[in-house]
Amino acid sequence: DAQDPERLVQCPYDKHHQIRARRFPYHLVKCRKSHPEEAKQLATCPFNARHLVPQQHLGDHIVTCTDKGFVEQDILSQSCGSQREAVSTWQAPPCDEDWET
Repeated sequence: DAQDPERLVQCPYDKHHQIRARRFPYHLVKCRKSHPEEAKQLATCPFNARHLVPQQHLGDHIVTCTDKGFVEQDILSQSCGSQREAVSTWQAPPCDEDWET
């Protein structure tokens, strides 16, 4: 299951590292510092920062990324939502206070 936080995920920097999905973001930060040469060769997916792919394969990954749909759906719902916003008719109640006196 892709949503299981206990599933094992392979580190893109060191193929011998198998990390629990819930710890994966923290591991990426740590392992990137330990493997600067590998980090230079990898590109980050614009849809999910956990997706690190070789730079030459980034275009193919973007086309097939499973998280692309979530981002596109979010953008679409935001653009549709802004058109449907109701105009507020609220008005402040009258105030008899005079702060000048």
